[in-house]
Amino acid sequence: MSQPCKRYLMYVAQNYSYAMLRPLQAAIREQGGEVRWFVEGNEADPGYIKPDETLLTSVEAVKQWRPDAVFVPGNVVPSFIPGIKVGVFHGFNAGKLNRRGREDHFEIRGCFDLYCTQGPDTTERFEQLAAEHGFFRVAQTGWPALDPLFSPAADNPYLAPRDKRPTVLMCSTFSRNLTCAPILYDKIKALAATGKWRWLIQFHPKMDPAIVEQYKQLQSEHLQFVETDNVLPLLQAADVMLCDTSSVLLMFLLQRKPVVTFRNQAPARHLFNVTEVEQVEAALEQALLRPAELMAEIEQYCQTIHPYKDGQSSQRVLAATNLLVEDGRAGLKPKPLNLLRQFKMRKKLGYWKL
Repeated sequence: MSQPCKRYLMYVAQNYSYAMLRPLQAAIREQGGEVRWFVEGNEADPGYIKPDETLLTSVEAVKQWRPDAVFVPGNVVPSFIPGIKVGVFHGFNAGKLNRRGREDHFEIRGCFDLYCTQGPDTTERFEQLAAEHGFFRVAQTGWPALDPLFSPAADNPYLAPRDKRPTVLMCSTFSRNLTCAPILYDKIKALAATGKWRWLIQFHPKMDPAIVEQYKQLQSEHLQFVETDNVLPLLQAADVMLCDTSSVLLMFLLQRKPVVTFRNQAPARHLFNVTEVEQVEAALEQALLRPAELMAEIEQYCQTIHPYKDGQSSQRVLAATNLLVEDGRAGLKPKPLNLLRQFKMRKKLGYWKL
C-alpha cells in the first residue's frame, strides 16, 4: 500500500458531515496523518468540533496549511482550496431528480479529482462518466460514514432494552415534493397515542421549522424527537423505518432491516411502499414480521449498493486518495473552470485572492 500523505482537510457544509467524516479522521490518525476541519457557510455549526479536533477558520488559514487532500461529503468545493478534491458523498443514490430532470447523485459539477463510490450500482455509472469527462478518477471503496454502523456502540442513547415494544424510526427529507412529514402528521400522532410502538423521529436538517415544531409537540413516553449530527445510533436502535424518498433509508436497509416508504419516488421490491395514509399502520405491522421474500430482496439490493460489512471503507478511501496524491493527475484532463460557480463560492466565503 502506498504511504499516506500527511495533511487531510475535512470540508463541512452541513451538520451531518461531521459524523460522516469522523471515521475517516480515525483512520487517518491511525496512519499518522494530520487532520484539520473547515466549515463553509451558515448551515453547519462549528460548535460540533470536538476538543481534540482543529478547526481552520478561514480560507487563508487553509491555504497556509496546504492540505494534500480534501474530503467532501457534498456536491461542491472551491477550486482555490489546495489539495486533491475527493467526493465521498452525503448519502446514497435515492433516485432523486434535480430541476433538470437528471439524477442528482450523478450530476458532475467539475469540482472533484476522485469519486469514492459506495457499491457496484453507482461505480459503473461513475466509471462511464469518468470516461466521458476525463478529468476525474473513480474508486469503489464503500462509504466511510457507515464504518461505525457495523460496529455497534454499547452506549447507544436511543436503545431502550427494558422496553419490549418494537421501535419505529421515522425519517423524512425536506423537499416539499417528496417529504411525508406533513402528510403523515395526524397518522403519526394517532399511532403514537396508542403506545403499541416506541417512536423515534428524525428529519433532514433543512426540514421546514414549522413541521419540526409540530412533531416536537408530539413528544411523550411513546415518541422522542431527535436532532443530531449522527444518525447511525438511531438506525441501530430501530426495528423498522418509516420514510419517503430520503437516502437515509438505504443506510437502514444495509442493516438488513425493513423500510416502509410513503409515496417513494422510485418504489422497488426491497421497499414496502404505500401511497395512502390509511395503509401505513398495516404496512409497518407487516414489515415488522420480516417476511422472507422481502428480506431476500433487501439482501440482494444491499449487495449492489454497498457490499462491504467489514467497517473498513475509510481505509479503502485513504488508499485510493493517497495513490492519486502521490501519482498526481497524470493522464487526466484539466477540470472545467466553472467560473460562475467559483465566483459564487468566493462570494459565499468572502475570499477574493488568487
